[in-house]
Amino acid sequence: MSIPATADSFTGQWLTTAEGTRWWFDTGSLALDFVYTGPLGAPDAARDDVSETLHTAADLTAWLAGRLACGEAGERDLSDALRLRGAIGRLAVAASAGVTGDPADIDLLNLYAATPNIPPRLAGGSLQAGRTEPRAAQALSTVARDAVSLISGEVTGRIRRCDADDCGLLYLDTSRAGTRRWCSMQRCGNRNKVRAHRARVQSRGTTP
Repeated sequence: MSIPATADSFTGQWLTTAEGTRWWFDTGSLALDFVYTGPLGAPDAARDDVSETLHTAADLTAWLAGRLACGEAGERDLSDALRLRGAIGRLAVAASAGVTGDPADIDLLNLYAATPNIPPRLAGGSLQAGRTEPRAAQALSTVARDAVSLISGEVTGRIRRCDADDCGLLYLDTSRAGTRRWCSMQRCGNRNKVRAHRARVQSRGTTP
């Protein structure tokens, strides 16, 4: 299966349904992509969910490596990642409903965002500034800072839920008119078109 063109961007990843179908989902946000490495907003210990992908520190290393250049993650990093992910997910759900999230989750997110992140670096210089390879903890801080910008409304767009009754995935709507309805046009958008077509056919009393 080839990777869509959007895979070359900073966001997006393959998800697998409970039936085993893989599909490409681009939330439009690094932080929201991170949320969907596991069950949305679930307690930090809920790691047996079918949607969980961060079972080991190596899994976390692999996910970060595709987005942020950093060193190998350890067990402490994995524990921190699951706590941070849970807080971001719950805050994103609250933001999508237009309400303020749990202060405890806000404090946790702010704590991770306040730690050193991965600084920008311009290639081509003759001197080495800082560490040769950022730590996994710095990558998590970068994710946290992205979440702060997202949930605070500093970035362009709005956190929305997919309109499909059997979906509800969160994404960042950056459409010019702010009218994006589906997590993916190739998934829920296409399903809606098929259902609408069937409804029109049935209303005319004809066979598809």
